[in-house]
Amino acid sequence: MRVLQVAAVDLTVAALLRPLIDRLTSEGYEVESVCRDGRFSQELRADGYVVHSLSTSRSMGPLSLARQFWDIYRLVSRNRYDMVHLHTPIAAGVGRLATAFARTPVVIYTAHGFYFHDRMKPSAYRVTVWAERMLGRMTDMLLTQSAEDAQSAVTERICPPEKVEWISNGVDVNKFRPDRDRVAARRAFGLGPNEAVVGFLGRMVREKGILELLEAMKAVSSSVDNLTLLVCGDNSVAKDRDRETQALVTRYLDSADRPYRVVFTGFIREIDRMMQAIDVFCLPSHREGMPRSIIEAMASGRPVVATDIRGCREEVLNGETGLLVPIGDPKALADALSRLLGNPSMARQMGLKGRERAVAHFDEKFVLDRQVAVYNRLAASKLAVKAVKSQPAAGAD
Repeated sequence: MRVLQVAAVDLTVAALLRPLIDRLTSEGYEVESVCRDGRFSQELRADGYVVHSLSTSRSMGPLSLARQFWDIYRLVSRNRYDMVHLHTPIAAGVGRLATAFARTPVVIYTAHGFYFHDRMKPSAYRVTVWAERMLGRMTDMLLTQSAEDAQSAVTERICPPEKVEWISNGVDVNKFRPDRDRVAARRAFGLGPNEAVVGFLGRMVREKGILELLEAMKAVSSSVDNLTLLVCGDNSVAKDRDRETQALVTRYLDSADRPYRVVFTGFIREIDRMMQAIDVFCLPSHREGMPRSIIEAMASGRPVVATDIRGCREEVLNGETGLLVPIGDPKALADALSRLLGNPSMARQMGLKGRERAVAHFDEKFVLDRQVAVYNRLAASKLAVKAVKSQPAAGAD
């Protein structure tokens, strides 16, 4: 049973899809991937994974989309995969068109977070939902990480209920633990034992709420001594508005009146060590699917401050495992961070509750079990029908 995993960038395959690929391989599936080439795809190939090259970019330009379509169509047509599993919005949109033309037997799409959301302009919302409906007709199974997305998929008539499956999101809860060496973790990032550290993990883009976080930290510093913001993640951006965001961040950090310390690490692999080094994790995003970073923080026993949006509110129990705040509200963000940093006992209790919740609901094993069950079900129904139809009729020469 040949399977192709499709993603825009190699980091998605290396960081998010590798556990699924390993699990499917152990179940007897033959799995390959296609994504944009980079250092992670090279590492995957060195480890024995089959990774094909895809001409992708974050651009929505016609030429870029046409190249992606041709790459996927040519690969799928040539290799005749039984199943194609698509991830990331642009690659998944173009890829479903390509698999429709190639007549791929089974097409699966994982919505790591629908692009449409409540804060969009009504016209943009309608156009985006319409596009998802059209692509839904080319999808045999829609998997969603967010339960809200699963409901939206049915309510907005993107796919019928029998073609929608909620799988959630998860991490290796044995890797992210609250009992690791905190002092050593802090030393690795140049942090002292007495610093009050807020952690942020993500790209330096406006929709991740980085500007609100910087403003909130300034207010927090008036009541919390030795305050530090630890920022980890890939800083590469493609959109003009995100370049503007980076320029604003740089200008702010270069100013002389910044009353707290900021430590930038860029992309890191040891996220578990990062989570051990912080006191509170903060994700003030404007839009999310089902953020993995929050689960990593909870599994590490860290309280979370996040915005009250899809995905985040499914993970964080407000007042129990962390605090939820409105989108784009630096004051509410500052109040929540100050509350946790100023009350270590409450923060510690929330962290322990978060760990319990992560183990009970967000263990990576549960997510993989659900996906494998979908694969097996589709293989038994869709591909069994194909095999029967391909056999010659009784008595035929």
